[in-house]
Amino acid sequence: MLSKQDLIFARRSVELAKISLDQGDEPFGSLLVSASGEILYEGHNEVSSGDQTRHPEFEIARWAAKNLTEKERKEAIVYTSNEHCPMCAAAHGWVGLGKIVYVASASQLMKWLKEVGAPVPRVKPLPIQEVIRDVEVVGPILEFSEILKSYHQQNYLATKKMQK
Repeated sequence: MLSKQDLIFARRSVELAKISLDQGDEPFGSLLVSASGEILYEGHNEVSSGDQTRHPEFEIARWAAKNLTEKERKEAIVYTSNEHCPMCAAAHGWVGLGKIVYVASASQLMKWLKEVGAPVPRVKPLPIQEVIRDVEVVGPILEFSEILKSYHQQNYLATKKMQK
């Protein structure tokens, strides 16, 4: 069951995805929240830089490794617009971060992109639990799905149009 606070932070991850989209990047956003409810870090995709590893969940893991104790990492929650990719899930697991709350699943994203004719990604999308174990995972959050779907489809169609 999601709390009011969970929904506020999940909504913020969607806002960060929109910021990313508005800056010409893929619409993914994430934030790290302490056990006391303080936002410790927030970010969005920056893969348009040419570095396809610039995912916000990966950046959160790097930041947490440098700035939090093992206990603080385990108690922290990652709120993210989309389910972690395998790279980000592995980073989350290796760093020892806690609970993950995501808005849209990898399977939802693949369905949405297929609807607009996007190619299958090179890296196979997997559920987080197939990459790491012993972490609580909550999602998807359906009340934000349609807006996030529109962001992803808009991004793909804009990218396709630019390539012509």
